[in-house]
Amino acid sequence: MAEPIKNLFNADLIMTMGKHLAKRHAGFNAERFADQAVNGLEELEFKQRSAHILAALEDCLPDDFRQACTILTSALHPQDDVDLSELGMDDQGIRGWAIMPMCDYVASAGLHDFDYSMDVLREMTKRMSAEFAVRPFLASEPERALGHIRNWSEDSNYHVRRLASEGIRPRLPWGMRLNAFVKDPSPLLPILETLKDDPSDYVRRSVANNLNDISKDHPDLVAATARSWLKDRPSANRKRLVRHACRSLIKAGHRPTLKALGYRPPALSLERFTLDRDIVQFGDAIGFSADIRATAKKPQDVIIDYVVHHQKANGTTSPKVFKWKSVRFTPQETVRLERSHAFRPITTRAYYGGTHAIEIQANGQSLGRREFTLKM
Repeated sequence: MAEPIKNLFNADLIMTMGKHLAKRHAGFNAERFADQAVNGLEELEFKQRSAHILAALEDCLPDDFRQACTILTSALHPQDDVDLSELGMDDQGIRGWAIMPMCDYVASAGLHDFDYSMDVLREMTKRMSAEFAVRPFLASEPERALGHIRNWSEDSNYHVRRLASEGIRPRLPWGMRLNAFVKDPSPLLPILETLKDDPSDYVRRSVANNLNDISKDHPDLVAATARSWLKDRPSANRKRLVRHACRSLIKAGHRPTLKALGYRPPALSLERFTLDRDIVQFGDAIGFSADIRATAKKPQDVIIDYVVHHQKANGTTSPKVFKWKSVRFTPQETVRLERSHAFRPITTRAYYGGTHAIEIQANGQSLGRREFTLKM
């Protein structure tokens, strides 16, 4: 079983942090810091542990904000351009997950010293992303923060360039939601435009994830961006970025997005579509299969999904799209597809007995639908 992510914040990390900070500043009490940060840590979850370490930092650092930041930045690891995914701290300085509570210190104490704090976060992100800590600055003074971030998007350090995208994601998981950009993401697009062909895949993946966030609220805007970015013989890297950015819209069968990606309304005939049962007991699975024939005179690239229409408490149904298969149909070709779908307890859905349906869609268009009954 994989180690719980919360255990990334542990006693060894805390004691190593304390040693590095005390080495750079004689007044930093490493023993007191470790005692406070370790005490009660075991009962806490991931982000709570980071906040717990932050509280110990705040208690042990000087009251003067800039003096405290000087101590923190002087303890940073000298290497600032390496892949941090597998690296922890060593005897040269602090990097990795220990940076998270340090960044949070800047966010909690540094809004009054805005530009200085943004410069500190730029340095810290080279050792572990400051994507959470930059968000209070964006929420407080968006245009001022974006001025820094536009510069970051052209920084020589790829960790800083990645922060220029990741930090402005409107719906960053675990992060403060940037409601102004959820409502109007247009100020973000020039930054993403700058980064779309970044030499680092790490940066390009962040750009894709940012656009995927935007697609939740502005699907047509992302479809238009995809169409623009795919003009003029785009590179293979850009094509991958755009497809990853559009993954939620592809799954939802968003037609403008599918058109931007080269998927046209399909010329298909659903020759056969059967369910292996009419009644499904909750906890079991239903099987289904389909024969789909191409009726076009030219080859077609088709994304085939299936949609489960779940019964809701009020008697209506709610559709959920599931990926099935991407198929290149030759003229008059018939393809047989088979699948099963389980109805088992999951934390993200409440099930209700009654009439459900499975629908097949191709490039976002319905080919056919069959109903069945779910018994609880």
